[in-house]
Amino acid sequence: MGLEYVGIRVRDLERSRRFYCEGLGLRFQRTGRMAAGGVWEELRDPETGAELELNFYPDQPPYREGDELDHLAFRVASVDATIARLEAMGARVRIPPFLHGRERLAFLSDPDGVWLEIFEREADEDPPASRGGE
Repeated sequence: MGLEYVGIRVRDLERSRRFYCEGLGLRFQRTGRMAAGGVWEELRDPETGAELELNFYPDQPPYREGDELDHLAFRVASVDATIARLEAMGARVRIPPFLHGRERLAFLSDPDGVWLEIFEREADEDPPASRGGE
């Protein structure tokens, strides 16, 4: 038993694919049609193997902005660089960067209003034993 994937509803499939692939480094895997008339696309993180499913229902009324999902979390190399890249692609900063323990994080929303947490971990201040540490 285990979590297989996270699925989110999107308003514009192409825009969302570009946002998560170009903006956050996920890779397109495959696509398909649902019996209910929707289209799904599977995206995968090449580093962790985590999967995100984009669900697009062209014939259904708009949904409430992000009410059904809390947030998606992405570890990034640079919070500031990622914010700049994602803002240029339509993201909005909801909670600016702040420190929490050894992590620096921020919350944004994607172009469809889905909340994202991006975080970077501080480098270890002490070198490992093999590089002069105890």
